[in-house]
Amino acid sequence: MNILDKIVARKREEVIEAKQNKSVSDLEKEDLFARKTVSLSAALRNASSPKIIAEFKRKSPSKGVINDRVAPEIVTFDYVNAGAVALSVLTDIDFFGGSFTDFLSARRANHTIPMLRKDFIIDEYQLYEAKAIGADVILLIAACLTPTEVVSLSKKAHELGLEVLLEVHNAEELAATLGEDIDIVGVNNRNLKTFETSIETSIALSEQIPDSFVKISESGLKDAETILKLYGHGYKGFLIGETFMKTANPGTALADLQNDLTQHSNLNPLVL
Repeated sequence: MNILDKIVARKREEVIEAKQNKSVSDLEKEDLFARKTVSLSAALRNASSPKIIAEFKRKSPSKGVINDRVAPEIVTFDYVNAGAVALSVLTDIDFFGGSFTDFLSARRANHTIPMLRKDFIIDEYQLYEAKAIGADVILLIAACLTPTEVVSLSKKAHELGLEVLLEVHNAEELAATLGEDIDIVGVNNRNLKTFETSIETSIALSEQIPDSFVKISESGLKDAETILKLYGHGYKGFLIGETFMKTANPGTALADLQNDLTQHSNLNPLVL
């Protein structure tokens, strides 16, 4: 099995365990379940410059431990102050070192900004979990779901008031899974089977995504020049985690990138 297969296999076990510990009706009684969600797609669609979705990520299967010395409430608060349009927080435990505790800490520190539950969603139960911890957006990864599963999960997410970010890696996944209940299409420049990254993936798929969908690019985004190049191809949002998290102060790293984006834009105003 490749790493994605291993993650999904473990996720199925986790969901079974979670259902035994807490029912859907229990999740519906959580304080944050009734919270009104905030639209990330609207914030991105109306953006007149590249917007950063800043991620809190402790580790990954490909990089190992990235940063285990920072607190989610501090990092995410700093992200927001540095101009992040949204936050992404990992909740996968075994492979990414995330947790609901991390997500809730970030949520309590940042009440009004859109937050993405970053995990491997394979079951409707996880959508109720996401709502219960105060998520606004959930991630559906085309590489580990069937087209039918994407349809059913995206519809249920909308019923719960959650927006849907569909992540694709190639034209085949895009064609098979793009549907009316998708709010945002994210092109992951990292091959989840080899973990190699190339922004050419985003460039190649940019014209195949209809303008009715908000587009974001994910992975391998390290500098203003790359981001502005992809912005020119129609991408409004840029999900960045490792680039920030590998530094001692992730919020400062985002602020530095924002300054670079402003400087590059001033030098080349035609990009914007």
